[in-house]
Amino acid sequence: MEWNPQTLQFLSECFLHTLSPSPEPRRRAESSLAEAADSPNYALAVLRLVAEPSIDDQIRQAAAVNFKNHLRLRWANDDAPISDPEKEQIKTLIVPLMLSATPKIQSQLSEALALIGHHDFPKSWPSLLPELVSNLHKASLSSDYASINGILGTANSIFKKFRFQYKTNDLLLDLKYCLDNFAAPLLDIFLKTASLIDAGAANLRPLFESQRLCCRIFYSLNFQELPEFFEDHMKEWMNEFRKYLTTGYPALESSGADGVALVDELRAAVCENINLYMEKNEEEFQGFLNDFALAVWTLLGNVSQSSSRDRLAITAIKFLTTVSTSVHHTLFASDGVIPQICQCIVIPNVRLRDDDEELFEMNYIEFIRRDMEGSDLDTRRRIACELLKGIATHYGDAVKSIVSAQIQSLLSSYAANPATNWKDKDCAIYLVVSLATKKAGASVVSTELVDVQSFFESVIVPELQSADVNGFPMLKAGALKFFTMFRMQISKHVALKFFPDLVRYLTAESNVVHSYAASCIEKLLLVKDEGGGARYTSRDINPIFPVLMNNLFSAFKLPESEENQYVMKCIMRVLAVADISVDVSRVCIEGLGSLLAEVCKNPKNPIFNHYLFESVATLVRRACERDSSLVSVFEASLFPRLEIILTNDVTEFFPYTFQLLAQLVELNRPPIPPIYMQIFELLLSPDTWKRASNVPALVRLLQAFLQKAPDEISQGDRLTKVLGIFDTLIQSSTTSEQGFYVLNTVVESLEYNAIRPYISHIWAALFRELQKRRTVKLIKSLLIFMSLFLIKHGCDNVVNTMNSVQSGIFAVILNQFWIPNLKLITGAIELKLTAVASTKLICHSKDLLDPAASVSWGKMVDSIVTLLSRPEEDRVAEEPDMPDITENAGYTTTFVLLYNAGKKEEDPLKDIRDPKEFFVAQLSGLSARSPGIYPKIITENVDPANQAALLQLCNMYNLSIV
Repeated sequence: MEWNPQTLQFLSECFLHTLSPSPEPRRRAESSLAEAADSPNYALAVLRLVAEPSIDDQIRQAAAVNFKNHLRLRWANDDAPISDPEKEQIKTLIVPLMLSATPKIQSQLSEALALIGHHDFPKSWPSLLPELVSNLHKASLSSDYASINGILGTANSIFKKFRFQYKTNDLLLDLKYCLDNFAAPLLDIFLKTASLIDAGAANLRPLFESQRLCCRIFYSLNFQELPEFFEDHMKEWMNEFRKYLTTGYPALESSGADGVALVDELRAAVCENINLYMEKNEEEFQGFLNDFALAVWTLLGNVSQSSSRDRLAITAIKFLTTVSTSVHHTLFASDGVIPQICQCIVIPNVRLRDDDEELFEMNYIEFIRRDMEGSDLDTRRRIACELLKGIATHYGDAVKSIVSAQIQSLLSSYAANPATNWKDKDCAIYLVVSLATKKAGASVVSTELVDVQSFFESVIVPELQSADVNGFPMLKAGALKFFTMFRMQISKHVALKFFPDLVRYLTAESNVVHSYAASCIEKLLLVKDEGGGARYTSRDINPIFPVLMNNLFSAFKLPESEENQYVMKCIMRVLAVADISVDVSRVCIEGLGSLLAEVCKNPKNPIFNHYLFESVATLVRRACERDSSLVSVFEASLFPRLEIILTNDVTEFFPYTFQLLAQLVELNRPPIPPIYMQIFELLLSPDTWKRASNVPALVRLLQAFLQKAPDEISQGDRLTKVLGIFDTLIQSSTTSEQGFYVLNTVVESLEYNAIRPYISHIWAALFRELQKRRTVKLIKSLLIFMSLFLIKHGCDNVVNTMNSVQSGIFAVILNQFWIPNLKLITGAIELKLTAVASTKLICHSKDLLDPAASVSWGKMVDSIVTLLSRPEEDRVAEEPDMPDITENAGYTTTFVLLYNAGKKEEDPLKDIRDPKEFFVAQLSGLSARSPGIYPKIITENVDPANQAALLQLCNMYNLSIV
């Protein structure tokens, strides 16, 4: 895209129309820009537009946002890359342009610069840091804080990587480069700004923002380890940090909420820095610790309960928590300190605030996420309890005594006036729940603050038995959370009495309350006793089952719970436990089918949808286990809904649909109904396989057809198409394993005469892939297939069909792939299959029993012994880590396995119980038929450790090799 007046006008008009309130011109403009984005130098042209002072600010701002997003998509994208010359010009222009831009444009360009820096800095952009330092020096001389803060903001963005990446030599080299160039200028500007603040500068706002950014850069540069420069200048940094925690700034703090926020943000950044030093550089920091502990303690006493001050309160309490668990915990040993912490810090921060009540009522999903699911670590309630836990590390008895007394005091206050003081009871329950501990490796939560059984009966039961399910909903939620948390300790006969109450609370108007009731039931049904058996069984559920299911399905009619994932998960769990009768099956499948029809219109909650499909799969599985004739009932209800998914292209649900169809196919007795063969024809269409997310589910469905309709698949050109699918799948490293699943099922399910015409093509395809890539996964899959083929159709068939493709290829495959990689096989069935197949080869294959093949024979014995005698961790090298998969924004189609519609793993060797015994018995029989031959071969070719292991195996089964 050439830069000229026409380009300027075209881009200006496009960006102007993207701001239009009317959808049509907006869509046209977005489409034009998307098309233009493929042109060379597009990003450069947009950046030049941003720099053009004659263009309206709004248009330039829209262009800056587009520029940033364009770089995010294309800077490091090999499919649609920005050319190197264009990149170099962008790097030359962006820093001066960012520094001269208005604040809104500056923030966008700073983000864009950070995006480039993430990929190119420092190795491919060595000029960036010197340029930033030079500009920082110039801006400092003129006290131009708009430019100073722009530079510091950019530096903060590019240095953040030192917080999040693992420590490697490359990372430490990059860090050293940044420290050598930026540590001294950072301290200079920090101290200069501090002197301006101390002198009472007229405009403090940009100065405080500058100090906050310096603190965040300090955090990044110190995160990996304590740099020498910062150790040498620790006193200068710490003196300023302490000043910001102990000095008041009335000019800002009395100027409104935004002024208080500026001071709080700087203080919170200071608290994060001293917490970092306390965690990582405790020895070097200890000289400053007492002063900081006192400063933070005093500061906390003056921080109000306003939610706008949460971050400061949380970071300050975190610092005290870190101190409490360190060797310097004696700071808390003085008389009266722990009671004061409890009274002045913990209780005020644990008590419910108006913000908590508002969140409870207005955004129940976020409330539950914080309260029940443990994402509340950055809330005042949780961090205050973490402080108590920290102090209890060294002063457990004192904390227990003080907190227990505090809990009794809160409960007494509630008892005196329940209607007014209900928050005191909530606070007491929260303290017990939040201070509960779980020992490493244990599943039981415990507390020493109260006796769980008596606290449950005296404090929790009155809430559970309350006639009004809608009164004091936050108290009800706390009681249900306690029941859920301590479900292991509450004995079965006590808990069962309150199952009807839990069912009743499913009708509560509060979304949190009926969600917690559903979650409590669901978690109770997972409880196992010491022997490993389920504590609650169908016998416990059956008496309340009809009303339970009615209330669960009715909960979806309550406002904002139309797609309540906790209720749906409870339905799934109940269906997995309860006895499913014919009548129940009909009612439940209609209820689930209606929900399915509704979510098809607009899939938006992937967790709810997963539990919905899992519930359908559970119902189908459990009902058909009792009465196989019910499969027709499920087909009648599900087929219309599944057809909607396929015809309306609801791609998010395709993987689930194919898995449910596979489950239904497997539940039918041959011959399967004709409607399924229509689905099978759809399955053979190449278009169906184009979406990668569909492949595992389609393979699962194809396997079901191969197992249930082998005769039908052998007719016409169906098998040709099936093997065409196999050939396509194995050509991609991401789907090759799925291709082998298809191939293995073909061999398992079809008669040899049906597959005979295709055998040479199958081997040719496998050898082709082996030439292209020799990955561990491909080789293991090949070994399993060859073993299965050998078990089904004999040694001679394997050898002869392979050699018919290329003369002598079997020996090559055996020596280069089978023998060296046999030890890599994992999984009980796979191990048995490959060990038995390898044993059959050495005992029955003419090729391997030929004296000329004695070395290969001996090496194969060595590999079999390794496979059978050594634990998995000793013989299998750890496979490389999977690439990091970041969470997708929005709703994307991915494959998620339905546990209850899963394929049962078939053992092709059910008659062989122990592969070790089989190996030794076969080897012993072979040597008995030809005595004196094999001990010598074993001595010459089997590793000494494996010879000892083989002898041990022989002794185990009272057999010998002669």
